[in-house]
Amino acid sequence: MRLLALDAATEACSVALLANGALISRTFESGKSNALKILSMAEEVLAEAQVSLPMLDGIAASIGPGAFTGVRISVAVAQGLAFGADLRVVPVTTLEALALQVLDGPGSRALSCLDARMGEVYWGSFAWDAVLGVLQSGTLQVGPPGRVSLAPGAPCIGVGRGFAAYPVLAALPGLSTDAARSAALPNAREIARLGALRLKAGSALDAADLKPLYLRDKVAFTEAERAAPSPL
Repeated sequence: MRLLALDAATEACSVALLANGALISRTFESGKSNALKILSMAEEVLAEAQVSLPMLDGIAASIGPGAFTGVRISVAVAQGLAFGADLRVVPVTTLEALALQVLDGPGSRALSCLDARMGEVYWGSFAWDAVLGVLQSGTLQVGPPGRVSLAPGAPCIGVGRGFAAYPVLAALPGLSTDAARSAALPNAREIARLGALRLKAGSALDAADLKPLYLRDKVAFTEAERAAPSPL
């Protein structure tokens, strides 16, 4: 299988190419992801593997949640490349990609958290799945850190920069994390792995049907809200 994965939804812009079991990737973190950088990295990994777009079986794309502009870039670039090469696309959320970094077998659980700014986090709970890689438990959410909760069950691993932004999350009962996991961002490497599993399972979409996942519509505080005390 040959699959290209793209992610520009957070501070890190990344691309990965899965080709016959080998994974080639590029990551660039600058605090600002852009279409030109993700396109140039895609060209690099394809050239390194000596693979052209029409030779791919599909494209996996990060659909969010994350920065509004970054999410739109991920979706738009994936659609443009897929349209041009007549390829199917596979949507993968940033929170799923984070969870795959720490899930390691049956019974393992993950809580993925990303800093959503404005005193909030994006979060979701996941379990390891033999067929699809990760299995989502409940809905993905956005809200204040104090609203984040864990369902009773096996111990859970926390992953994502929401934990670095709001250390109180590490005190959730049954959850463990560390500095490396709290600094983690989604990466196209995991998006490629999840995309390959879903492509194999027949979950690919037409490029026109790829949609961003924002979780919220508001992107900035009003002046009055900026002057109000922090919720933490």
